[in-house]
Formats: sequence, structure tokens, C-alpha cells
Amino acid sequence: MKHQDLIFSNDVASQLDVLVEKYKPSKVFVLVDANTEKMVLPQLVTQSSVIANATVITIEAGDTNKNINSLMHIWSSLVEGGATRKSLLVNLGGGVVTDIGGFAGATFKRGIRFVNIPTTLLSAVDAAVGGKTGINFNGYKNEIGAFCEAEAVIISTRYFSTLSSEELLSGYAEMLKHGLISNADTYNRLLANDVVNIEAEQMLQLLQESVMVKKRVVEEDPTEKGIRRALNLGHTAGHAFESLALQRNKPIPHGYAVAWGLVMELVLSHMRLQFPSDELARLATYIYDNYGAFNITCDDYATLIEFMRHDKKNDSASEINFTMLKQVGDIHIDCIASEEDIKTALDIYRDFMHI
Repeated sequence: MKHQDLIFSNDVASQLDVLVEKYKPSKVFVLVDANTEKMVLPQLVTQSSVIANATVITIEAGDTNKNINSLMHIWSSLVEGGATRKSLLVNLGGGVVTDIGGFAGATFKRGIRFVNIPTTLLSAVDAAVGGKTGINFNGYKNEIGAFCEAEAVIISTRYFSTLSSEELLSGYAEMLKHGLISNADTYNRLLANDVVNIEAEQMLQLLQESVMVKKRVVEEDPTEKGIRRALNLGHTAGHAFESLALQRNKPIPHGYAVAWGLVMELVLSHMRLQFPSDELARLATYIYDNYGAFNITCDDYATLIEFMRHDKKNDSASEINFTMLKQVGDIHIDCIASEEDIKTALDIYRDFMHI
């Protein structure tokens, strides 16, 4: 996998102009959703000659629009705009934009260069970095996609002032996950913060530390054959929670699903690997206090388990694969859990979440 430039700077416009001068593309396209078109694009148009002269492609906002229809719209817009293999696609937005834009870039004419400019904390720490691209399909999260890294990612806190507390918390859940798979010091620093009121410079520092955790793991295992599965902590259960919420027509933020998934999967870690009960209780309290609870009953267990079976990390249809921890930073990948253990963990999750 090619080298990916990670640029940490709040001077987004000049960094982008420098990159484009370096790449010398035949034409520049910028992908936005309805939110970033309104909230972010106008700023960049006045600051960046590249964006001012780019062809804008807009998709609807929200995870339900990360689908084949939006992808076809992007492909069609590239064709109509005269894109060639030497064109550049700038993905300006949250995780939906960087996921689908990355997949469009990976597949259009068998691959064109793309640059990610994440505008949410979640996309900065998660979706924009690491080369996972894709769309949702047939009710399943990220079912169709490809590994393809952006040429560069410009990471800043510049646009976070436009985010709601819900969006900030959503991104912070991925940072908590990175802390859990990294070390106790990093994890404890994250738990000590009130993310909604954190200063921009401190957030950029925490963000850089968190992104570098992911970068180290991805460089060691770019296509998720081994240790990269550590990054899936909280995601087998989290994606199942997300899919159930979509089925209910009540979508939940990805980071919230991951936060609740972390609790459930650390319960499994306690059952299987004796992850410390006091650490589990501390995380569960933090998650409940900040994220509330995803409401499930035992009637939902069969559906959740079916969603977990469909997870891409499973090596066979009969086994459900989890990443677990023995301690903070002590990672065990490819842990198989039985249906009975999953049901027990969901029971305990509901106890922690006061459901």
C-alpha cells in the first residue's frame, strides 16, 4: 500500500494548494454533502484557489445516503465533468463523504488520486485515515468497498466549531478505542476530558496522538489480515447496533454505536480473558454518562447475532469474531464467542446501561 501523507494543520487551504501544485492534476473535483456544502465549502472557496476553481459534486448528508445511488451520482458527475485518470478528487466532509468518495476514487477508471479533508472529529480520527472505503448495501454497513488510501489527509480542528456535541462525542468514541488498544496513559488522559468543552489546540494534540495509533497499526497490517483487527474493538457489536437502528428507521451516530459496542465487547473480554472488572465498570459509567444507552431487549438478541454473523471480520459463517482485551493495551484478535456468551454479554451490557 502506498505511503499516505498525514498533514496536521489548521491552515487547510494553503496545505491543499501546496499538494495540488505538487500533484499537478488535469482537473480537480471536490465532493461534499449537503452539510459541508453549506457550512465549510464557502470558507474554502475564498481561501483556496484550488477549491475556487474545482468542479463541485454534492450528495445528500447522512449514513443512509452512503449507497450505490450516491456512488453512481459521483461516477456520473466525474464523467460529465471530463475527469481522467490524472484528475484529483478532494473529499471534504465527514465519514460518509470520505468513505464513499474514497471508493469512487478507488474505482473510477480503476483509480484516481484523492485527498481527504475530514470536517468531523469522527472522520478525522477514523474514516479518513487508513484506506478503508466503501458503501452500505442491502441493509449492511460497509458491505461493498476496497482498501485504497488517500494520497494525503489534511487533519485539522478548524471545522469542529460547526459540530454538535453529539458529533464530537461520536468521534471521541473512536479515540477512546485507540486509547484502549494503546496504553493506560493515553486512555486515562482521554477519560479525564470533557470532550464537548475541550480547547482546540488540546484537541488537535489528542487527535494527532490518536491518529498515530491507527497509523502504526495500519502500516503493520494494511489489509486487515492480522493486528489491524485490533482497530475493530467495539465494532462487531457496534455495527450490529447500527444495523438494528437502521432497521428500526431510527439511525444512530456511528461513534455512539461504537461506544456501546466497546462496553459489550469488554464484557466479553472480562468473561473470556478476565479484563479487569473495575476498568470495565469505569468505562461503562463514562459511556452511560456521556452517550446514554442503546435500548435493546432480549427479543432483539437473535437479530443482533445475525448482524454479527454477517460482519466482514468473520472467517466463516458459523463463527463470530471479536477483538478482545486482557488489559488496556493487551490485545487479543480473532477471539470467537458463542451465541450463549454473546447473549450473556448483552444481558450484562443492559445492566450497565440501566435498561
